[in-house]
Parts: sequence; structure tokens; C-alpha cells
Amino acid sequence: MRYYATASGPRVREAMQRGLLGMIATPAAGNRVEPAVDWIADNSAFTGRYPGDTAYLQWLCRRREHRGRCAFATAPDVVADSAATLSRSLPMLSRIRAAGYRAALVAQDGMTAAAIHFPEIDVLFLGGTTGWKLGAAAADLVAAAHAHGVRTHMGRVNSLRRLRYADSIGCHSVDGTYLTYGPSRNLPHLPDWLQTVARETVTPGDWHSNH
Repeated sequence: MRYYATASGPRVREAMQRGLLGMIATPAAGNRVEPAVDWIADNSAFTGRYPGDTAYLQWLCRRREHRGRCAFATAPDVVADSAATLSRSLPMLSRIRAAGYRAALVAQDGMTAAAIHFPEIDVLFLGGTTGWKLGAAAADLVAAAHAHGVRTHMGRVNSLRRLRYADSIGCHSVDGTYLTYGPSRNLPHLPDWLQTVARETVTPGDWHSNH
């Protein structure tokens, strides 16, 4: 399991450079990609600061020297609206790939496996509202992605409980803002969380019955 976080201060950046964490980079934040650090490119749609398709692709191209360490770049999405997300994302998936990045589709409330053409995506990113993301429909999407050889990621993971759940349904990676607020206080906990999850073996589907 890989955890991606914002580069909030020198101690967090050092942890990223040591390979303990990955980095989230967004066009809205304007942050540079740390050298030799694994990272993901998020489009900033969740915060309402998506710069537009052309500007987003230009932003990605300016970071092309680091694209080999980029796990994925998210296609633009519309929060909690699967139909609008698919309409907005589909034209951009191939353009993100053409820029040399793995393309991620951000799944939103109501999205089903039947609506996704899995060969067009490299990563399925679980976005959407918290209730939907933690429900059976999202878990089913993860299973469908695995069946098509597509990696999976969950956004907004800011607790050990949520990290355990993401792992239990088969997510390969997560991100969160846990380190944004109190990085010095919270940083020591994240490696412990990841080690805890790595030691545990939870069969997908058993999490709800045990918690």
C-alpha cells in the first residue's frame, strides 16, 4: 500500500525522499515535484480549481521529466456525478496518455462497471461522497477493475480505519490530507499505519462483518 500526501514541510519532504510516502501534486497548489519521489497528479476538481483541459495538459507537460515516477494523472471529474464525470473525462484520457502519463478515471456516485471502458484507463480512482465510496457499489468497481488488470486508488484517506478499509477492498494506493494539518505531529503515525495494514490480512468483503 502506498500513501500519497501533500509535501507539507521539510520533514514530510524528507520522508518522501526516503521512499516512505508518495507526493500529491496539483495545478492549483503550484507545488514542484520533488526529485526522485513517487507522485500522483491530481486535477484539483474536488476543490473547484481545475484549470481547464489545455492548462492542465500544459502543467503535466512541464513536469514530463518526472513522469516516469508518476503513478497516474487524474482525468477531470465532476464531484458526485458519474454521468457528468464520464462525459468530461473520456476525451481527456487519451490526451493524458499521449502526454506520457498513466490516466486515472475518478469514479463518482452512481458509476457502474458497465459504464467504464477499462482498456482506456490505467487506474480507477475512488472519489465521490464518503457514503458512496465506502459502500458496496464502489467495492464492486474495485473488483471489476482488478478483473481487467486496472490498478485502484482511494482518495481522502485520513485515518487508520479508512486505510484498513481501502486495503480490505483491494486498493493499491490511497491519498489524504492527514499531514497537511499538523505535519510534525501526524507524520510519525503514517508509517505505523502502513506497517499495521501490511501485517493484517483482510479478505475483501469481510471488513464490514469485523468492524
